[in-house]
Amino acid sequence: MKKLLSSLFFFVALGAVVAQQKINIIPQPAEVRLGTGEFVITPATSIVVSGTDPEVKRVASMLNLELKRVAGFELKIVSAPSKNAIHFKLMADPSLGKEGYRLKVGYEDVEVSANQPAGLFYGLQSLLQLLPPQIESKTLVTNIKWNLPVVEIKDVPRFGWRGQMLDVSRHFFTKKEVMEMIDDMAKYKYNLMHFHLTDDQGWRIEIKSYPKLTTVGAWNVKKEGQFHAFSKPGPNEPRDYGGFYTQEDIKELVKYAKDRYVDILPEIDVPGHSMAAVASYPDLSCTPGTYVVNSGDGFMDWHAGGKFTARIDNTLCPANENVYTFLDKVFEEVAALFPFEYIHMGGDECAKNFWEKSQQIKELMAREKLKDMHEVQSYFVGRVSKIVGSKGKKMIGWDEILEGGLVKSAAVMSWRGTKGGIEAAKMGHEVVMTPNEFVYVDYMQGDALMEPHVYASLRLKKTYQFDPVPAGVDPKLIKGGQANIWTEQIYNMRHMRYMVWPRGFAIAEALWSPKANMNWNTFIPRVENHFQRFDAAGKKYAPSMYEPVVKVKKDPSGKFLVDFDVEVPGVNVHYSFDNSFPDNYYPSYAGKSLLVPVDATQLKVVSYKSDKAVGRTMVFPIAELKKRAK
Repeated sequence: MKKLLSSLFFFVALGAVVAQQKINIIPQPAEVRLGTGEFVITPATSIVVSGTDPEVKRVASMLNLELKRVAGFELKIVSAPSKNAIHFKLMADPSLGKEGYRLKVGYEDVEVSANQPAGLFYGLQSLLQLLPPQIESKTLVTNIKWNLPVVEIKDVPRFGWRGQMLDVSRHFFTKKEVMEMIDDMAKYKYNLMHFHLTDDQGWRIEIKSYPKLTTVGAWNVKKEGQFHAFSKPGPNEPRDYGGFYTQEDIKELVKYAKDRYVDILPEIDVPGHSMAAVASYPDLSCTPGTYVVNSGDGFMDWHAGGKFTARIDNTLCPANENVYTFLDKVFEEVAALFPFEYIHMGGDECAKNFWEKSQQIKELMAREKLKDMHEVQSYFVGRVSKIVGSKGKKMIGWDEILEGGLVKSAAVMSWRGTKGGIEAAKMGHEVVMTPNEFVYVDYMQGDALMEPHVYASLRLKKTYQFDPVPAGVDPKLIKGGQANIWTEQIYNMRHMRYMVWPRGFAIAEALWSPKANMNWNTFIPRVENHFQRFDAAGKKYAPSMYEPVVKVKKDPSGKFLVDFDVEVPGVNVHYSFDNSFPDNYYPSYAGKSLLVPVDATQLKVVSYKSDKAVGRTMVFPIAELKKRAK
């Protein structure tokens, strides 16, 4: 095969159009040599598994699972080399590391090779992405050729930490739905799921030492509408909305993820965001009282610059020794369930206004010589770090754990931009980059008139600019990064997918692909190919990338002018001011500002590409445009 490949292959840079016509892999591989011709998978094709490692056979068998569902046939698995075969084998290549792979597609056979089974798994994901989009169908597909382009790929990830965080506290997702998310992640070579298991709206993991955490803490009152603006539940409204994972559920999820080379990082968010815990065990608070699990009604006052105060104390009390006994038992059970080396302690957005009033806190400050509330939290973080360490785990927390001094062994997850990560790295701490301006995929991704309202926006093009390594930072201390999926405004799985994809493609590429290979213009055709794959699978995604950024200004004479910023190459924006619905026969924006007619009441906009509607019809009341001009 090597001799054949050497005569067939010629190097093609990934940015070249010819490569993009056939190689639509996300994330973009490190090296690609594109040949001519194809390999066709038929029922006569076999799978060759070399060696005796059972993991190799398990990975190879995953190809059969896909083919059986869609093509209606399975391939025979053999151990002897043969032609018309797909070979899976382990090798010794130091340049590939633990997760890298080589994929060679020739006329007569295909070879997937790697140092470790994880590499074979990622090679398989790339192989599947070379097949027609119909491979993602949930039902049998007939009258199609399952062809792979002749190509040679060498691929190695840029970062070892490639994550997505799922918040299951604000809205609960079932075990099956979490498994679906893991499947989606694995297809795009993510290898870590950060599991945000506790918050003010629900405690989602069974802790046998404290049963009320789930009998009480996992349930609130169902509300629909705008989170944080919900009405306060009445005393007689049923608290039956939510759920939790039993310890057996967790074990099943951990195994399911591990089979797909995904680790799960558990997060127990303390000392703030702890209303569900305090509602279950009120003695954990510094403020005596009766508490209920929050249902999404507002109980925090937000001020300029990200400052906030709590109307109800939602914190654990750093001055209460019972809190550390509680956390010791909680982290003991969590550590036993999750084999991953880290446990996340949260540490973010801790309102301290109730601590300031607490006599217990004042006594703690005098005893421990703590100057302010930041040092009180740092004291708490230090105690938690020792507890986590005693369970054989490393501790990681949001960048607020830097405030008041950071304990030596802690890793930092930088979410408030990159500042906290830079600070932590310069102190010698390991960092995971999750800056909200690039990777918070719960943010609106298109015009605010079109998207479910969230307080900030993040378009796909901005997400694609994410680089986990800031200038001036030792890259060895940046473990990687992740997308964060906060679910205050996400109620179900279909909408979650809509929010994650395609921005999840961009983050996958930033975390896997060489920085030099990142190219917006070659990224978009691959995204469009994967839209076809999502269509075949019946999965929802956002078309927002096709929709223009609408800019409004007022000229010196008082007239209003509109411009459209189009981010995707080849998209034409058609518009109307006469209340009719535009299509591709209507006027097209050509880069010159549009004058808003004096008596117009609406601007309607739609995007086309190659005479096909690709964006949704956007309807702007003229009053809204004028408001934006201000």
